[in-house]
Amino acid sequence: MFTSLWIAKTGLDAQQTRMDVVSNNLANTNTTAFKRSRAEFEDLSYQNRGQAGAQTTEQTQSPTGYMIGTGVRVVGTQKMFDQGGVQQTGNPLDIRIEGRGFLQVTMPDGTVGYTRDGGLKQDQDGQIVTNDGYPLEPAITIPANAQTVTIGKDGTVSVTTAANPASQQIGTIQLADFVNPAGLEPRGDNLYLETAASGAPQTGTAGLNGLGTVEQHSLETSNVNVVEEMVNMIETQRAYEMNSKAISAADQMLQFISNKT
Repeated sequence: MFTSLWIAKTGLDAQQTRMDVVSNNLANTNTTAFKRSRAEFEDLSYQNRGQAGAQTTEQTQSPTGYMIGTGVRVVGTQKMFDQGGVQQTGNPLDIRIEGRGFLQVTMPDGTVGYTRDGGLKQDQDGQIVTNDGYPLEPAITIPANAQTVTIGKDGTVSVTTAANPASQQIGTIQLADFVNPAGLEPRGDNLYLETAASGAPQTGTAGLNGLGTVEQHSLETSNVNVVEEMVNMIETQRAYEMNSKAISAADQMLQFISNKT
């Protein structure tokens, strides 16, 4: 009977974690280029009270065995990197990646972070940076006298000036991709970090070797589907309620046994 209480308790823990994941997805519905997460579960070890295939008589064997499960646990929260929607902005420094790939940025400690948030800005020196001031890698600086900024599908950044109306290339936005993007470590600030599970970054020119293209004047929206997350939330709530009822039922059965004794 106490096993039932423990099993139901693991179910409560698992569903609480799933609710946390769903809540975070919903909270980031309007976060630029946010990628939704999915909680993943697996069953715990089984109590083997009768092996499948064991002899029941000299001529017969047990067809199924006698195995009692001990509950469930969360084994991971996987980021889903399917493409988000398109938000047209008209801002020349707003870009989105159509397809695979990440922008590379230099972190304050010198390490490289990765993001799909293309809401870029200029700092006091004209350098292209993220919303948090992290410069792109490789660095690109827009001249102070630039009148127009054009970013091509291959990431080429060009400007025109009053003194020279002809387009001048000032740098190229390179993209990075990973064999297993789901293995990246999300650290907040719309950034990801390389891990052993993600593999090493493979950098290159946008539009080549499987990398996506760079689209100017637009941003990638979150890939969270609000309706789907609401359904997930209801499923989680119902599963949590059922596990709670299992605990109540087991408690009532224990009370019945106690009263009888």
